[in-house]
Amino acid sequence: MRIGIGFDSHVFQAGIPLIIGGLAIEHTEGLAGHSDGDVLLHAITDALLGAVSAGDIGSFFPPNDPRWKGAASSVFLQTALEEVATAGYRIVNVDTVLILERPKIAPIAGELRERVAQLLGVKPGEVGIKAKTPEGLGLEHTAVAHCTVLLESLKAPDALAHLVASEEAGSEEELNAVVEGLVGGRHDMTALGRKKPFDTDDLT
Repeated sequence: MRIGIGFDSHVFQAGIPLIIGGLAIEHTEGLAGHSDGDVLLHAITDALLGAVSAGDIGSFFPPNDPRWKGAASSVFLQTALEEVATAGYRIVNVDTVLILERPKIAPIAGELRERVAQLLGVKPGEVGIKAKTPEGLGLEHTAVAHCTVLLESLKAPDALAHLVASEEAGSEEELNAVVEGLVGGRHDMTALGRKKPFDTDDLT
């Protein structure tokens, strides 16, 4: 079993859409960031990467790279899922906490859980979505997300099937490297590994 934790925060900004958990939410302001500012998916992505010791979002998608300007955070999440599968693990469950004054999350919590579960390739019952207000924290114009994930190891054939089912692994050479690592009992995370040197700078 492996455990990962993730955290992210973004300030609200007028004139941009609000995206949380891959879901477009009607609100007067969105979350500022280099990408789409999806605070929840960023926290989940970092938790997944941390659980398999693969770095953080900035390791794969540097904030100074113009290619990721306005990018959908589901791209980052998919990369983290590939790292988890390559390492020979699968998600057991994901638990999250959103801290924000508004909009209210309770009315859309079910829809949000369904969307996050869909992006993760798990059942909605394996995703926890909770929301709190930042009373006394001085964060009235900020959204914060915390995430904890639990992973369990897979046997080599199951790990390969899980990787292929989630998405194409990449080039034939990359897939061969993954297969070789799984069959040989090695959890080689470099086959689909980080595209940039490890960098602790936040994507935001």
